Amino acid sequence: MILPNDATVAVADGERLRLFRNKAAEPHVRLVAVETPELAAVNAGSGLRHRSSAANPDDTRQSEDGFAAVATDHLNQQVLAGAVGPLFVIADPRTLGEMRRHYHAELRSRLVGELAKDLAGHGVEAIEATLTKA
Repeated sequence: MILPNDATVAVADGERLRLFRNKAAEPHVRLVAVETPELAAVNAGSGLRHRSSAANPDDTRQSEDGFAAVATDHLNQQVLAGAVGPLFVIADPRTLGEMRRHYHAELRSRLVGELAKDLAGHGVEAIEATLTKA
C-alpha cells in the first residue's frame, strides 16, 4: 500500500486508540507517534444500546463498542477541525465494524484505507511492516 506523506494512521481496539503520522516520502512508510488524549467509553449512543444476550453475552463487549464510538468521535472532531488529512484506520474486525457506524461523511471522504487486523498492542515496526505489505 502506498500511504501518502503526512497521512494519519489510527490503530484501535476496544480499549485504546493510537495515532501516528507517516513522515516518509511515498512509497515508504515511517510512522511517528502523535499524542492521543485519554478517551473514556461514555457514548450512550453506541455500545450501550446493545442488550446482553446469547448473541452479546457480556458488558465487556458493550464497553469496547462504546470505546470504539468515542474513538471515532475523536477522529471525526480531528477531521472536521482540519488536523487530519488522509486517514488510514487499522482495528480488529469487530471494532472496525463499530467504528464504521460512526464515521462522519467528511471522515469517509478522507479515508484512504482500512485494515481489519488487531495491531493495537504491537510496536510501530510491526505496524509499518503490515502497512508496507498491505
